[in-house]
Formats: sequence, structure tokens, C-alpha cells
Amino acid sequence: MTRIPHPYLDHPSTLAFAHRGGTADGLENTAAAFRRAAEAGYRYFETDVHTTRDGRLVAFHDSTLDRVTDGRGRIGRLSWSEVSRARVAGREPLPLFEELLEEFPQARWNVDLKAESALEPLVGLIARTGAWDRVCVGSFDEGRVARAARAAGPRLATSFGVRGVLALRLASLGLPVPVREGAVCAQVPERQGGVRVVDRRFVRAAHARGLQVHVWTVNDAASMERLLDLGVDGIMTDHLQTLRAVLTDRGLWV
Repeated sequence: MTRIPHPYLDHPSTLAFAHRGGTADGLENTAAAFRRAAEAGYRYFETDVHTTRDGRLVAFHDSTLDRVTDGRGRIGRLSWSEVSRARVAGREPLPLFEELLEEFPQARWNVDLKAESALEPLVGLIARTGAWDRVCVGSFDEGRVARAARAAGPRLATSFGVRGVLALRLASLGLPVPVREGAVCAQVPERQGGVRVVDRRFVRAAHARGLQVHVWTVNDAASMERLLDLGVDGIMTDHLQTLRAVLTDRGLWV
């Protein structure tokens, strides 16, 4: 396991991420889900952010309310007043990310910037609350992550986007590909489109550049064990008890 000189990654063992707070009961990205994760001992949470029409930063994965709530419509076209009436699984309200930062002061957040409109509000919120050590920002869009990093400077922890991961994978295969500097981790699926992303060479290449490797979204014990054997630094899961059990058996649950 490698260690990065950024306080976000200051943890004595493998990072266990509660993906969207844990989605097993359908309450993803709700305060209730994150409370359950905190009660289970998790301190690293993964979430996503969108902005409403009036600029409020909502912790929610999809661009629309339709899939997991009783509401309808695209978040970016609705006001916070409208979005706040929706209920996940018909039960739980959508939280503002600022509310989550306040309710869980010991938690560290991995935040996927789902929309360009969320970039400035997120960086502004982190600055206003002094949460530089508590948030790592990522996105599939490499340019979006780079813009967040430029806006915030080295105080902000960031991960690679798709292009950065591809460059790191090619470099791990011995190709002379430049890998963007400035990120603190590569957050990747074990496989993408049937192609293996994470193997021993990938982990070795990341560690040689001072990067941690966090793998998403891993829900079965066998895959968790295999990835830990490869030396990955973090695992994101929907199945909180499974990951906790695997890490506990290895003496890695802290």
C-alpha cells in the first residue's frame, strides 16, 4: 500500500468506501444511508453532486429524479424547492451536500462531479467550510477534474478521469505514455467492457507514481479478496457488511 502526502488519505489501513452510503435497501445517497454506514463504522463515503436550477448542490447520482424517487424531472431544470419534495424509495428526502458535511463531521467524502454546473459550487463549499482534508473530487470527465484542481489548487485532493486512467493503464503495460500529475488516486472498475483494468502491473505503476488505487463498485467477497491480494488501497462497495467482514478477517478493519 502506498501513502500520499494529502490529509484526505491519512488512514492506517485499506480505505473502505460506502458507495452512495450503501445501496442494498434502495436508499442510496440519503442521510439515512450515510447514517447506517457511519453506525457500521465507515468513515469514507462516496457520493455524487448535481446543482438545481437555483444553484443548490444536491447529493444525488442521476441527472433526473425518475429512477429512485417519487419525483420526476431533470435536477438542473428544477428549483431546490421542487427537488426537496422528492423522496428516495418514497421515504427519504434528497440531502444537500452541505448538510451531509455538517451532519458527518468525521467523514471523508469521495465526490463525483456529475455536472459542470456543480464545479464552482462544490469548490466554493469546500473553501467556505474548510473541508479541504475531507473531500476528494473525481469525474469521468478528465477536463472537469483538471478545472476543479486549477480552481482550488493543491489543497484539493482529486482522482483521475477516464483519460488519466487510460494513460496510467497504458504506462503500466510499458508504453511511453505521459500520466497527468496532481491527482492523489486512480479510482477504477476492476474491469471495463470485459477488459481487465486492475492487475498487479496497474497497481505497481500507480504506486510508483505515488498514487493510491481505489476500485469500484465491488460487492462480492471473492473479488474483494482478489483485489486486496493485488495491493489495492481502497474498495468502494454497496454491501457494507461484506467488505467489513473481509477487512476484519484480514486485520485491516480500522
